[in-house]
Amino acid sequence: MSGIGLGLAALGRPGYLNLGHGDDLGADRSVAGLERRCHEVLDVAYEAGVRHFDAARSYGRAEEFLASWLEARGIEPGAVTVSSKWGYTYTAGWQVDADPPEVKDLSLDTLRRQLTETRGLLGRWLSLYQIHSATVPSGVLDDPGVLEELGRLRQSGVAVGLTVTGPDQSETIELALERGGFNAVQATYNLLERSAGPALEDAHAGGMRVMVKEAVANGRLTPRGGCAPLEAAAQRLGATSDALAIGAVLSRPWVDVVLSGAASPEQLRSNLGALELRWSAEVDDELAGLAEPSERYWSTRSGLSWT
Repeated sequence: MSGIGLGLAALGRPGYLNLGHGDDLGADRSVAGLERRCHEVLDVAYEAGVRHFDAARSYGRAEEFLASWLEARGIEPGAVTVSSKWGYTYTAGWQVDADPPEVKDLSLDTLRRQLTETRGLLGRWLSLYQIHSATVPSGVLDDPGVLEELGRLRQSGVAVGLTVTGPDQSETIELALERGGFNAVQATYNLLERSAGPALEDAHAGGMRVMVKEAVANGRLTPRGGCAPLEAAAQRLGATSDALAIGAVLSRPWVDVVLSGAASPEQLRSNLGALELRWSAEVDDELAGLAEPSERYWSTRSGLSWT
């Protein structure tokens, strides 16, 4: 089984904040057109050995597209890991530049409503359900109603996790470890933003499945990002820069799955090149200088445009 999974944030809706996302999707951003594209990428992923697929209620129609693909291909629940998330509601109405494209609400009412919606689409395949972008200030990890509901879900056989975001990822992860009851954590970690590394290592040691998102920093660590040191190292190793960036994350012993956010078969195949790389301490040292202060990284990310 591949150490790379496929996240559907860029495939379930016509707009996203990855560099060049609009060019990737082209002119046909209809629901039917995006469903065909999503199925095509899912086919390539499955044929390459990818077995973890990650969606969210806020990813437009990602859950619907994933469910129709699973059904059409006759894939049995035990053959794949399907994860999704609750906490954001998609509000863009299939527009690219809607403001806001999604609205966050980590209340018990939202959990109950969105879990029902997710189960209605992914019911028998749903393996893992996650709080979407949990933070300490949100109070979601101190909400007894939410924790009890998630506990009941876990007892029913669906694993429970959380995703984290922002410069305080580490604090959220450590609080989740303290609270207990979580099977998995999904966090941003890449060559530019490494601050969550020690907390993710703690989570792994504590028995949690560690999933990494945004390993290519929303396109900044791809050829489109123009990161000269990364491009030079990739060229020398005969790899693409995105594959090298993903390979860097895969090299961490506490990482279980790195999620590709590919929007096309070509991007996915390039990402999967990470599995062929032989990471070394020399390359690690060479690229260590790419790390940015966490606050600066998240400020840059918040300034990216949806296309």
